[in-house]
Amino acid sequence: MVHNRKVSNFALSLRMRQPPGGFNLNLTESLIIIASGHWCNRSAIKVNLTNEGVPRGDAILVMKKTIFDFLQQKGKSRISMLTAYDYHTACTIDEAGIDMILVGDSLGNVMLGYDNTLAVTVDDMIHHGKAVCRGAKQAFVVIDMPFMSYQGSVYDAVTNAGRIVKETNCQAVKLEGGAEYADRIRAIVRAGIPVVAHLGLTPQSFNTLGGYKVQGKNEQVARQLLADAEAVVEAGAFAVTLECVPAPLAKLITERISAITIGIGAGNDCDGQVLVYQDMLGYNDGFTPKFVKKYADLHQVMLDAFRTYKEECASQAFPSQEYSFTMDSSILEKL
Repeated sequence: MVHNRKVSNFALSLRMRQPPGGFNLNLTESLIIIASGHWCNRSAIKVNLTNEGVPRGDAILVMKKTIFDFLQQKGKSRISMLTAYDYHTACTIDEAGIDMILVGDSLGNVMLGYDNTLAVTVDDMIHHGKAVCRGAKQAFVVIDMPFMSYQGSVYDAVTNAGRIVKETNCQAVKLEGGAEYADRIRAIVRAGIPVVAHLGLTPQSFNTLGGYKVQGKNEQVARQLLADAEAVVEAGAFAVTLECVPAPLAKLITERISAITIGIGAGNDCDGQVLVYQDMLGYNDGFTPKFVKKYADLHQVMLDAFRTYKEECASQAFPSQEYSFTMDSSILEKL
């Protein structure tokens, strides 16, 4: 959502932010300035500048997307979502124009080296969530509620959701489970916190599901997934993640509910898609789920770079003079 807004004394405030020598900008180049004023907190102002660094015309306030923007996209345009767990990745994903960022409890696997997500804590989610929210200027940030942060009681759910939002400044929380957790979703939403539900393969419940398997292939489970989707939406969830659900069933759920659906291994009829960024970038050479498309092979790129660095350290090819500092030899003679 973009609004045009005239900003009084903006030229003065812009010049106050200039580095020594001014901005190195061409005539038609744009500068994104992160505004710190209370009236546009955590938004960005895009200003067309002349080559003298003077704003050209009105400032444009670029706002973060809201749940209402996504709901208006339902059935019209697809939503993109990727995971992120650190500041720099969030900055790059944001720069690419990805709509939503998920700080998933998958960080337990891909960042902390756990075998599953069960050991991830609320403090872990807040630590990584803070970094991501600092990097995401426009993307809508959702943070997972980890195992046992909401299952115990409605009180635990609201308290921990509140901590996550308050301490990270994210825009929504995500929790796994269907109708059995509708009261948690309802209470969190009543507290003013948007909720994304998560159905199908729910990794926090992999022990009771018998492993990481596609969910909804038989009539009984398919009916339950549909009922769960309707229940969490009735409770107030604005979005539902569908993981490892047969594409035809995901399509039916998407058509039946008013909330947006975000698929991961659920076909291309969902309202949006999400992937773990390490998976889609080929960040490791381990197991890759069937639903992951690799858009790069960063593991090999990094491995080659690390090996070359090791070889150049051993041979003293690095650092060469190009990467070293010099000094007046006469000073050395006096030492």
